[in-house]
Amino acid sequence: MDLKGARWSLNGAEAVLQSRALHCSGDIELYLQFHFEQEKIRNYAGLQAANENFKMAA
Repeated sequence: MDLKGARWSLNGAEAVLQSRALHCSGDIELYLQFHFEQEKIRNYAGLQAANENFKMAA
């Protein structure tokens, strides 16, 4: 955050501080694993439901 002339929004600064805290605490790998799993669920939940409905119809 020591960039000269940089302007940080409150949300942007908070995101940087949270990611630094995860890195410093050593929890970044667990967080990324959780984040990617949640993203997978969010992106493919509709596809999974469609597949389940297709199997039930067959």
